[in-house]
Amino acid sequence: MHVPAGDHCESTACGHGHSHAQRLPAGGFDRALAIGIALNGGFVVVEIAAGLLAGSLALLADAGHNAGDMLGLLLAWGASRLARRPPSQRYTWGFRRSTIYAALANAVLLLTACGAIGWESLHRLREPSPVGGTVVIAVAAIGVVINTATALLFMRGRGDANLRAAFLHMAADAAVSAGVVIAGIAILLTGLTWIDPLVSLAITLAIVVGTWGLFRESLDLALDAVPRGIDPGDLRSALGGIAGVAEVHDLHVWNASTSEISLTVHLVVHDAEAHERVLDAASTMLRDRFGIGHTTIQIERETACRDCLQRPDDVL
Repeated sequence: MHVPAGDHCESTACGHGHSHAQRLPAGGFDRALAIGIALNGGFVVVEIAAGLLAGSLALLADAGHNAGDMLGLLLAWGASRLARRPPSQRYTWGFRRSTIYAALANAVLLLTACGAIGWESLHRLREPSPVGGTVVIAVAAIGVVINTATALLFMRGRGDANLRAAFLHMAADAAVSAGVVIAGIAILLTGLTWIDPLVSLAITLAIVVGTWGLFRESLDLALDAVPRGIDPGDLRSALGGIAGVAEVHDLHVWNASTSEISLTVHLVVHDAEAHERVLDAASTMLRDRFGIGHTTIQIERETACRDCLQRPDDVL
């Protein structure tokens, strides 16, 4: 077997090109995640106590959301650490996909919490309870500061879906806490206690809208859907446009983790002398143009192609 320079290998009948681009979350974000978890954990305790003391469902709704986000940060932290562990004899892919399952679990937990909060909000609308507006304003204002500070910790990591979700959740929390402040002021000015459950319903709906997209994306990741932003037709055209490539088949592209994309494909090349050049060109193009860092490219001669069991598009 001939092994050219770089991360490629090729045989006379078929070849496999391997290109690796490590894009897992950097260990530097461990500190940001730890700080975010500590800040939000302390604030959740304060917010629950204040919500019970003031009888504010809006504060309790926001506390429930923040608790879900704290759990999400814990999942993201654990998953990112698992994803950086090296492969083993049993887990030859390592633990990259843990980031995908963490995102899915986070979305499911948030949607479940939203259902419980929404149900209680409807009950409170029918039977309003007294609310301590001053306490609501003070605690929610603290939340605006804490959630904004936490969101800023993850701004540099938005290229990774796990860290991007953390950033978006914290930014949304800051906006939600600002809404709770407005509700507290409105209660003080008007004395209308139904404003509190109404705001909690609005908070819940905002969370559902934001979380639904995360749920769909993480479900797609778990089911190995084509990554968002990548068109398989464009991939086929780009690979088929490489000089010497006669046919493209058995193309599969999926997320190995929330930040890595993998691809396998068979390329039919008639000229045996062009195999190495096609392999290099395909690997480089996939990495530079599509951001696909882990590729397995099988080069086939025409005779081998006719007998390839994976040639039909509906065969895995």
